[in-house]
Amino acid sequence: MEQTILNGEVQVKEEYTQYIVIRLGAENFGIDIKHVDNIVRMQRMTRVPKVPAYIRGVINLRGEVIPVISLRVKFGLEPDVEQKSTRIIILKTEQDGNVGVMVDEVKEVVTLGESQVDKVAPDARETKVGHVIGVGKYQDELVSILDMACISLEEQEA
Repeated sequence: MEQTILNGEVQVKEEYTQYIVIRLGAENFGIDIKHVDNIVRMQRMTRVPKVPAYIRGVINLRGEVIPVISLRVKFGLEPDVEQKSTRIIILKTEQDGNVGVMVDEVKEVVTLGESQVDKVAPDARETKVGHVIGVGKYQDELVSILDMACISLEEQEA
């Protein structure tokens, strides 16, 4: 938050971020929209041998081969059950380029200010918490904000 003084009063300028809210099981997660390249319906994937279980395969999207990660498996949740609402979100990552992530549902885009997001302690050891950098409050729901560093093709220490 930025503070300025105008006519003797402190003015607080809050920064806002847009997040795509996704559902994995019963939980809502938020992905910073600046990392989202595309959202596509579920499609046939080509399996890749000898890769970690959370890498579901690759898809061909407009001539580009994109690896697809199952966030459910990566986060230690129950395996994916493909439904009509299942989507692949194509993310732009620094370490791996474009990567697809399977989600149960894309719910909506929300705008949250800094004051609406509580940061998670950096020393949190629980695996699921390790993928989350904050928890946002939107209407009557909590949205766990995903750490984009956890969206990687590489296996990470839990």
